[in-house]
Amino acid sequence: MSLYSFKREERLKSRKTISRLFSEGHSFGQYPLRLIWLEIDDPQSPFPVQCTVSVAKKKFPKAVDRNRIRRQVKEAYRKNKHWIYEVLKEQDAHYAFMILYVAKEALPYEDMEQAMKKMLKRFLKKI
Repeated sequence: MSLYSFKREERLKSRKTISRLFSEGHSFGQYPLRLIWLEIDDPQSPFPVQCTVSVAKKKFPKAVDRNRIRRQVKEAYRKNKHWIYEVLKEQDAHYAFMILYVAKEALPYEDMEQAMKKMLKRFLKKI
């Protein structure tokens, strides 16, 4: 397994898990992102984290803009996820993540990547 891949099994698609994220999950913000996470007891994936990204249609009505931001957030996650994978594999813990883009305008990729690094480090401190 490559450290910098984002395979299909790593993506969160289960509607049940996503609805549980919003009802039972914990969250915090790191502008322009917000992380909602939930520990999963019965993981459906061999990976320690299943992740999905959401961009509000109300703030970005054009699909082109939403898709671009979503791709940039996924790329920032993909490049920086190896930190949390190392820690979570030692703990044998499995989590579901939802990353929300909360800014009202599209920001440069560098800002998203810096926020992602800070957010993942902050997540490790919280668990």
